[in-house]
Amino acid sequence: MSNATTDRTPATAAADASADGAQGHHGHHGHHVPWLSYLSLAASTSVIGSYVGLSKLLVVVFPVFLLAWLRFGMAAVFMLPWLKRGPTEKPLTGRTRFLLFLESFFGNFLFSICLLFGMKHSSAVVAGVIMAGIPATVALMSWIFLRERIAPRTLFGIAMAVGGIAMVALSKHGDSAGAATSGLGALLLVGAMCCEACYVVIGKHLTADLPPRRISALINLWGLALVTPLGLWQAVDFDFGTVALKDWGLLLFYAIAASTVTVWLWMKGLQHVSAAKAGVFMVFLPISAALIGLIFLGEQMNGIQMLAYALALGGVVLATWPGRAPS
Repeated sequence: MSNATTDRTPATAAADASADGAQGHHGHHGHHVPWLSYLSLAASTSVIGSYVGLSKLLVVVFPVFLLAWLRFGMAAVFMLPWLKRGPTEKPLTGRTRFLLFLESFFGNFLFSICLLFGMKHSSAVVAGVIMAGIPATVALMSWIFLRERIAPRTLFGIAMAVGGIAMVALSKHGDSAGAATSGLGALLLVGAMCCEACYVVIGKHLTADLPPRRISALINLWGLALVTPLGLWQAVDFDFGTVALKDWGLLLFYAIAASTVTVWLWMKGLQHVSAAKAGVFMVFLPISAALIGLIFLGEQMNGIQMLAYALALGGVVLATWPGRAPS
């Protein structure tokens, strides 16, 4: 979400902001199941998983920090109308401004650095298993910082989700299990996992005060500010004339998908779902990436992997299934 997260299409910003704001006042009354929120969270992580391959293509063309800088810059232009405060919104407080900075610092900036450099010093199996721990880390942080009470069934669902994704990593990259993983590499990946969990928990705080559109636009702006020095440093020596038109098109699509659509969908979903439950939807990232590989790249999936994905999806269902039928 973080490293690669967000998208949307602008209807009128003010109308959306007021609609978002109005919606935010309906909590979890009775036994209402927030299906639309679940759908938003699943769609957000599925989109991220589906364009992971796209980011790999772009890293071949652009250096990492330059790519991030261009992505945030393009998205910032696209999201300009979203920066405007809605008629029903209160002015930003110092605390909210600080949370917006932290959301972008952990979710966009630090996550990307930890993940990219961690992957360089780790085997695929270690990276997969560590990143599978995101839902459990989110649950722990939401319990500590948000004082969320997590039902035993939700905890069991989280354990199933983590176990399923870890199994996928082990079965997919079993042959590379012995590949060199330095202590630094593993530590950086644990850092990336914690950054992603921070992104979910801080995002939950923010959705109580701001509509999803404005959160998305403001954290993207912070991402742009944070990465600008590194982006400019790489831009000085980069020959922009060598970039093909199709690569610019891919970059524009990536910017809108990663910095706009997925972030907005995620914040929209977080409005009515606890952070711990939202964290479970991270399993859709590897699942959608696997489906893309299966459908478009001719990749194979073995029985163990299918079982593991079924286990992960079962975890999502268990964690989010309503407790009792409404009276």
